[in-house]
Amino acid sequence: MGRLFNFLKWGFRLVTPKMTISWAEPFIDEPCVFVCNHVGAMGPINMVIKFPLCDQVHAWCNEGIMNRKTCPAYVRQDYWWEPGCRLEPLYNATLPYIAAAIIPPVLKSAPTIPVYHDARVMTTMRQSMRVLRDGEYLVIFPEQPSGYGEHHDWINTGWLNICTMYHRATGKALRLYPVHIDTKKRHFTVARPISFDPSRTLEEQQDELVRVLAAGLRGQKID
Repeated sequence: MGRLFNFLKWGFRLVTPKMTISWAEPFIDEPCVFVCNHVGAMGPINMVIKFPLCDQVHAWCNEGIMNRKTCPAYVRQDYWWEPGCRLEPLYNATLPYIAAAIIPPVLKSAPTIPVYHDARVMTTMRQSMRVLRDGEYLVIFPEQPSGYGEHHDWINTGWLNICTMYHRATGKALRLYPVHIDTKKRHFTVARPISFDPSRTLEEQQDELVRVLAAGLRGQKID
């Protein structure tokens, strides 16, 4: 982590309330993935600043918002304001450029892993594998926005390939923890984890993994 992020982390903790946490079962300290709901910017912020294991987590972050050149376009298409609202012309002309000046340096200083959506995706996977092999944890936000403040019922699944890669590299099954972040109650709810099953292909178990993770990150009861 860089000095800029450490300073901001200290300041954010100083001026904002603490968050509590509940675990469905005791945490097993081994490489794992925390799969979380986004809650706008507050989900990632709370996971890398207030989550009890925040000093050992590395959050996936879209590379588009980490790059000064691509940040304005990313902001415009990422539902930062309600489409058609009265102030949309003002927001459109100002917020993307303010974000491009502030956000990329902060994110590059934070414990983030850039997520690419082209041939460079293997860079994302290799960095993720280094984190896991170092005994630390990944934080992934797989929800797909469907509009202002809304998300699709399904979650993205491409990241699940890390389970197969981890097993091939270590011979171990990767554990996935669904996390529901409630910013109003200032609480993390960590559901019972689900582990990748090495005896089955990813395709054979993907639907089950998605069902459990999607329910858990939304704070729903998991059968």
